[in-house]
Amino acid sequence: MNETKQLIEKIIEGIQEKKGKNIVIADLTDIEDTICNYFIICQGNSPSQVSAITDSVRDYVRKETGTKVVAIDGQRNAQWVAMDYSNIIVHIFLPEARHFYDLEHLWEDAKLESIPDLD
Repeated sequence: MNETKQLIEKIIEGIQEKKGKNIVIADLTDIEDTICNYFIICQGNSPSQVSAITDSVRDYVRKETGTKVVAIDGQRNAQWVAMDYSNIIVHIFLPEARHFYDLEHLWEDAKLESIPDLD
């Protein structure tokens, strides 16, 4: 398994660890001039859950792969947190912020893969 696929897998496990929902992987590799190759988009139901998902992804990915997040933005209000892993950016939203920004539609040329919720 290549490094990127493993990183995506571990990010998703970190999200699922804190019950993140509606996980979508947007594959941007066939789109020119993008800032990264993949978006991973998910949501939490409250600012505290968004923060918990952020912490879980950061800690789990570092423990499982040794990869450290390059930057994290949006933690103060925890409505939309972006985690930069160079060629992968993780977006953790509150539902209303996710609906408002609608990244899946914005990047509709991307190949989208939905990950079933763990319930």
